Amino acid sequence: MILRRLARPMLASIFIYGGINALRQPEGHAEAVKPVLDKVGEQRDKLPEAVPTDPVSLVKIDAGVKIAAGTLFALGKFPRLSALALLGSLVPTTVAGHPFWEAKDPQEKQQQLIQLLKNAGLAGGLLIAAADTEGKPSLGWRARRAADKASKRAHKATEKASKKAHKATKQIQSTAASARDVLPV
Repeated sequence: MILRRLARPMLASIFIYGGINALRQPEGHAEAVKPVLDKVGEQRDKLPEAVPTDPVSLVKIDAGVKIAAGTLFALGKFPRLSALALLGSLVPTTVAGHPFWEAKDPQEKQQQLIQLLKNAGLAGGLLIAAADTEGKPSLGWRARRAADKASKRAHKATEKASKKAHKATKQIQSTAASARDVLPV
């Protein structure tokens, strides 16, 4: 319990800080997003009009996700969901912000690769956090257990109904035999 209370804010801090920084300077962050959006190109035109496609708006949305999900995660509120939201925010940020494969300068390439690997490590931590059930059974386990219990109850009910049907059949056969003995042919 104490480990989670310490680790979550530590992991969340980089996202909250990054989100605040992006809100303070959205135009600068938008410059890193533009090349990715240019590659997506005509796919942007297929999106509904309500979906923002300009880089500054996307940076602000991403910053809001980082701040909100990071804060929730740090406080231990909806930790699995907030970890997934942070992970969803981390992937496009990493692709847009650290394209080491495009760098020409070896030193720049090395720096971008280090940042990409750092983000991969953060992604690993978020995946672990998203799967952490805090010692409680997972939803999948609980669903399988409930299904097993329901199956056993249904099987017992079927056996009970089968026994009653067999008993009723015996009674009907006995009554029919008695009626044959009494009734003239």
